[in-house]
Amino acid sequence: MPTAPQNTDELYDALQENQQRPYGRARTVAAEELAEAAERFEDPLALVRTLFELQEAYTYGSEPRKAPVVFARLLTLFDEQPDVFTDRLRHLLFWRFKWVANSLRALPEIPLASLRQWLTEMRGRYEKAGLGLQPYYAQLYQLAAHTGEDPAPAYELWAARARTPFSDCEACEICERALHHLAAGDDTRALSTWEPVLNGKESCQEEPARSLSHALLPLLRTGDTERARALHLAGYRGCRRNPSMAGEVGRHLEFCALTGNEARGLELLAENRVLFAEVDSPLGQYDFLTGVEVLLRRVESLGHGELPAAGYAGRTWTVAGLSAEVRDRADDLAARFDARNGTTAHADRRRARLDRAPLLDALELTLRTRGLGDLSPAAPAAAPPGHRAPTLPETLPDLIARARELEEEGHPDAQLCWERLRALVAAHDYTHPEDPAAGPLVRLRADLLADEAGRAADVDEEAKAAALYEEAAALYETAELPGDAAVARAGAVISAGVVDAEAAEATEDKAAALTAAHASIVRLHEGTPGLTPYQEGRMLRLRATLLGLRVQAAGNEEHAAETFTEVELLHRFATRHDLAVQISGADLLRAGTHAVSGDLPTALSELDSLLDRLRQHGPAWLLPRALGLRGRIQLGLRDAQAAHTGLSEAVRLAAEWPTAVAGTASLHGDLAEACMHLGRPDEALRHLTRSAELDLRRGKRIGAFCTYSNAAQLSLELGRVEDSIALLDSVLAEPDVAAGTLDDRLAAQLRLTRARALHAGEDLKAATAEFVALAAESAGWDDDPGSHAMIAAETAVLLGEAGDFDRAGEAVGQALAAHARAPRYEQLSNALRELARLQAEQQGADGLPGALARLADADRIAGEARAAGYETHGRSLETALAYEHGRVHAYAGQHEDALTALEKALGGLGEPGPENAGEWAECVRLAGVVEGIYLERTAPALARLDAAIPRLAALGHAEATEPLAALAARLRDGR
Repeated sequence: MPTAPQNTDELYDALQENQQRPYGRARTVAAEELAEAAERFEDPLALVRTLFELQEAYTYGSEPRKAPVVFARLLTLFDEQPDVFTDRLRHLLFWRFKWVANSLRALPEIPLASLRQWLTEMRGRYEKAGLGLQPYYAQLYQLAAHTGEDPAPAYELWAARARTPFSDCEACEICERALHHLAAGDDTRALSTWEPVLNGKESCQEEPARSLSHALLPLLRTGDTERARALHLAGYRGCRRNPSMAGEVGRHLEFCALTGNEARGLELLAENRVLFAEVDSPLGQYDFLTGVEVLLRRVESLGHGELPAAGYAGRTWTVAGLSAEVRDRADDLAARFDARNGTTAHADRRRARLDRAPLLDALELTLRTRGLGDLSPAAPAAAPPGHRAPTLPETLPDLIARARELEEEGHPDAQLCWERLRALVAAHDYTHPEDPAAGPLVRLRADLLADEAGRAADVDEEAKAAALYEEAAALYETAELPGDAAVARAGAVISAGVVDAEAAEATEDKAAALTAAHASIVRLHEGTPGLTPYQEGRMLRLRATLLGLRVQAAGNEEHAAETFTEVELLHRFATRHDLAVQISGADLLRAGTHAVSGDLPTALSELDSLLDRLRQHGPAWLLPRALGLRGRIQLGLRDAQAAHTGLSEAVRLAAEWPTAVAGTASLHGDLAEACMHLGRPDEALRHLTRSAELDLRRGKRIGAFCTYSNAAQLSLELGRVEDSIALLDSVLAEPDVAAGTLDDRLAAQLRLTRARALHAGEDLKAATAEFVALAAESAGWDDDPGSHAMIAAETAVLLGEAGDFDRAGEAVGQALAAHARAPRYEQLSNALRELARLQAEQQGADGLPGALARLADADRIAGEARAAGYETHGRSLETALAYEHGRVHAYAGQHEDALTALEKALGGLGEPGPENAGEWAECVRLAGVVEGIYLERTAPALARLDAAIPRLAALGHAEATEPLAALAARLRDGR
């Protein structure tokens, strides 16, 4: 709290504000301060209310030691001043006897006798107040289940009794009954009992998240893996980072460990690192740490004990180190509970969980499936199935010679040799061989720098590549190798030229930068005598590549002609010297230039010839690239099926050359596009996520995150809401995204998609909080006010859904101000109309003035759009506005005005047709409701409906007639 409340009105306002915060330290500290402030006022009711809030904060903030102390104070106040407690507060008091029992049970230092004494106190209080004892017997059963005594008698005493107003909610009792059956080993009965919670019919503060976490393994054991997957995604989101649900988080970690998703488990552990510090409940710690240990032991057993793991603050943990620490702490907690309870139940339960074997080798939980190898930055990516594993020379001179030989051939295995050599040279005990075949160390260092530069260029880090090439060139000159120095310097020129072209804003400036780079390489080429055929072929390839880039950046016929001339020069030289890679490279450049110039059929013909030659004579590693280019051209020719076939072959062949085919991610991206054209969105989704992950592994992080954003959006459009949220949660947890070092607009787009997914998943509170934060951040985007207008408008709608129309109005003001700078006619009009509808729907006649003000803003925007010649994507803004006037007035009880507005909307829609049949039918239906039901003009309403139904049917829109027919039947029946 910024300042302490000065009176009870301010206190209640602050109390209400605090109740909107998530449970945790911030809410708890504020509750403590409010309770302290209430002590200063001579208002016992204010004190009671703040103490209830404080007990709730302690309970759901996982601080069971403090919650009973607060309740004792409330009980004393009730005994001393019972009249202060309203009926609702009295109900709360007796309800929370159960909370205290739960808190005491979670503390091993509380003797068992004290637990039983508290239950006796609860029974006495309930009997004195004339309350049913079912809640007392429920607590008696839970104590028996906790200690490990035979729970059957206590279960019967509880379960056989009728529920009372003070019983736990239906969802919680269902969970307790299901857990009883689960403990007895009856998975099927447990799941059957759980069904009303699992299917969403029953819920509460902690449900269904609690039940979902316990149901995961029974679902696997009974073979319902797909439902287990779906409930893991939904259930984890309901408990993550929540101190009072640490045990549930632990069970999700256990689920990951037992389904081949150890990498996801470690990711979720990192996301919940705060629980190591914030869970003050020993029982919560015990349950959480046992789940953590299941995961860590599994990872360690797979040989990855050295991986980093998120654990207790204050030191860096490995999986093995954290596993040992967690084991000691959890064993101690189990021993303390068992000593208190006089049983071995907690140690036995731990042992059963820790000894459980994996239930599945692999279950694809999320769209972003990763293995443990992907989490180690030092570990190379695993080779896909079918990849050849080349044998590298054992001796250092042979390895160096082989690397250079493969490099001249353009063979992808050269990269494996350079990787091995890079590791050897970096070792502190490296000794360079005195062998003429190996050459001096300075040459090897230059080779490694040139290879590193090429890799940087492959991932679009052109500035870095230019610097590395220059460094390599200097070392080659030191080694007296002018030809290699020239090739390296040419690489620096092309990378620097790309940087300059990207920095230029005007098309002609981009072309000028690439033209200048080409001229520099030509001078370098012509001014370096004694080039070997390999070196000269590289120089010619770089020259042709630069001109090809110029055609892409600012193509015209002259640019294309110059490129073809340079490509022909390369082709003739490569053919004369039998440089197979450069011959194929020339063919690829020629086909690409035809494609960029708009001559797709010629490009396709060129590629068909090249593919025939590659299949017969090689080099085989160029097949994926050629197939990929052909696939993109076929997409351009709108032959999605042929593109899909070729790109699928390219992906399959690329798997044999993972170190070479830098375009594998692009192949998957193009396959995704082909799948979308073929109406196969789920397959497209798989290719998008695969493309993103490959780019991420190669260091193309911006491109990867853009693709992930597209995948999340597609997932959302497919109705796979939890998949979308889980994917975005994973991406947003990446270190550079979480640290804010990623491009801020891209990060905002990821968060925006997540907020929309949360809204679609009916998590209005979380969605609204994210939208409000994004609206505040985007307000500073002076270069992009249009995006801010869109975000602020969506924020206003969500605030309206939450009933907060004051803050919605503030967001609308921001949206309108940004719209004035960068118009977003349709988006803003839609938001204003929706906000008007929400206000009228929620507030009725009282909300009519505010709703009409929003519609007035929408009317003004419609006028601006009309004056600007803006064309909408659907119905006109004026027609949409008239329809909304009808709805708003209907909600406000202004039925004559509503009917007039709906008549106007129907006039704007005109005759029903293929594009507007649905909207026309809905407008007729609403007009019929207003006219026939609210205005009680049955005859004209029926006439309206009876005329509309055959018109729609004649147009082939039978489905649109069903609600009209139902309304007509209702009016005729007088209902």
